[in-house]
Amino acid sequence: MSTNARIRKTLLQVETTLIEGGREAPTPLKLFTAAAVVENPWAGQGFVEDLKPGITAVAPELGELLTAMIIDAVGSGEAVEGYGKSAIVGLSGEVEHASALIHTLRFGNHFRTAVGAKSYLSFCNTRGPANAPLMIPLMDKNDAGRRSHYLTIQTAIPDAPAHDEIVVALGASVGGRPHHRIGDRYQDLKELGHDVENPASV
Repeated sequence: MSTNARIRKTLLQVETTLIEGGREAPTPLKLFTAAAVVENPWAGQGFVEDLKPGITAVAPELGELLTAMIIDAVGSGEAVEGYGKSAIVGLSGEVEHASALIHTLRFGNHFRTAVGAKSYLSFCNTRGPANAPLMIPLMDKNDAGRRSHYLTIQTAIPDAPAHDEIVVALGASVGGRPHHRIGDRYQDLKELGHDVENPASV
């Protein structure tokens, strides 16, 4: 791994839901989290006008690393159904720093390519102390209207982010919510007589 991204630690988590609503899941839902605790590349520099050099240096490495962790844990990119991304910047940083490392194709395209995705990567970017909630919203990788795959991974890293760090994460699901029964947005659109490209008819 290049030294551009100063990574202190990584985390890989697999959560399996076997029972939901008191009923056994027909197919267990598996949620995967891959996270890296990285030194904020703009820490101690004051207000940095041009973030692109730091983005270019660090984001691709993180995208490659975290994608590999997810794919290795899941077994294949094809098996991934839902996906998302998240970042938490430590208290000495800006939310813009968290955003910078995940809202770039240099980061996200590693994951998109590996899982063969068409949908945008749903996201969360926040600032917080060590043990701040890491929230990763997910959606179907190819169908933004498939509500069964509107999921959120929630976890935390007890000692991260430090004030000068950023936690950067990818999330994936194999399966959707057990016992999904709220339909999808296309049925709503049909019933309301609205268009997919203009769901509020404004």
